[in-house]
Amino acid sequence: MDTAEILKKVRQIEIKTGRLVSETFAGEYQSVFKGRGMEFSEVREYVPGDDIRDIDWNVTAKFSKPFVKKYSEERELTVMVVCDISGSQFFGSQPKFKNDVSAELAATFAFSALKNGDKTGLLLFTDRTELYIPPRKGKNHILRIIRELIAYKPKSKKTNIAHAIDEVNKLLKRRSIIILISDFLDDDFQKSLKLAKLKHDIIPVVVSDKLEKNIKPINVLAQTENLENESSAFLADFSNPRFLKDYFNLNDERRKKTEKLFSKAGIDFINISTDEEIYKPVMQFFKRREHLRTRM
Repeated sequence: MDTAEILKKVRQIEIKTGRLVSETFAGEYQSVFKGRGMEFSEVREYVPGDDIRDIDWNVTAKFSKPFVKKYSEERELTVMVVCDISGSQFFGSQPKFKNDVSAELAATFAFSALKNGDKTGLLLFTDRTELYIPPRKGKNHILRIIRELIAYKPKSKKTNIAHAIDEVNKLLKRRSIIILISDFLDDDFQKSLKLAKLKHDIIPVVVSDKLEKNIKPINVLAQTENLENESSAFLADFSNPRFLKDYFNLNDERRKKTEKLFSKAGIDFINISTDEEIYKPVMQFFKRREHLRTRM
């Protein structure tokens, strides 16, 4: 991809995600991640229209009239996009590859953060840290992040999710929002994930492709290469229903195992597929978060 193509793609993502952010996501981001305030400041007398969840019952009982808690202005948040760019990310049966969807998703959160006065950083990883951009504000900074997500050429094809999580834990000194984007074709990252959850709000985004879930038999016999391990090529018979069934079962078991891991750790996640727009799953995530917050 030459420079002109990269700039064109960056511009397309900027326009598309910028519109979504302006119309919907920025407000949802504000509601879910910043809410009513992060630090208690003082109490004041209740006035009609105040949220009853803010009533300070101890002070109310003491003075025999309702008082509500007042919160200080929101502190600046940091959003860190941690994105898998290993070999399997450059795959897709649809017009968009997994890395294209990852770039759109990252841009949506980055522009939402920008609109809310927050900083965004980027960490690209394979089985090592490929690129780290420290959190900053500004539109040009966000455009650089999108450009790197599209055009960066990784030095490795392998994946090590635990390494990426451990690395970002070291880099971020205060509580942050971590958007962890990957197809999660890796194991042994449970411990790192749980440790990150203690310090940060970590949101895994599982990127998949239609070809990994369900296709009808087609008359194709192909030498198939593992995108993360060139030495493990195998003959794939896409006309064989039994082969397809075993292939889809294997992918389904891995997906369920990953989702069970997240659920067991008490971590909410987002499922994104290359054959669908990011709008619906991201909105579903925001609605789940908002529902949980209002119940607290």
